[in-house]
Amino acid sequence: MESDAIPGAELTLRTLAMPADANPAGDIFGGWVMSQMDLAAFVRANDIADGRTVTVAVREIVFKKPVKIGDTLCVYTALEKIGRTSITLRVEAWSRKHKQHLREKVTDATFVMVAVDDDGNPREILTENPV
Repeated sequence: MESDAIPGAELTLRTLAMPADANPAGDIFGGWVMSQMDLAAFVRANDIADGRTVTVAVREIVFKKPVKIGDTLCVYTALEKIGRTSITLRVEAWSRKHKQHLREKVTDATFVMVAVDDDGNPREILTENPV
């Protein structure tokens, strides 16, 4: 990971940017990048909550660099806070350029996830040892 990456971050998701995820100029849609970040937040929060979670908020996402077809998108997560029913994660997306070893930070955001029961109601997070 690059030196600008968040401390304590964990590589949570890595995927390839494909032509179906891009506009005609070869730029990957920001919504696709954000959906990958949401997937990573979901995976990490589910591990921490030991069960199902849902996204309730995403705080400020600003795209700093483009992602191109063929780039590898790496999404890192870092635990910021565990509440009674919520988990706050810092999520960063990094792009590894196709045929290069250059990695650039694309964007970051804070995701707030809430643990829910089978009926979709908030439930208490019982874990004392976060993943």
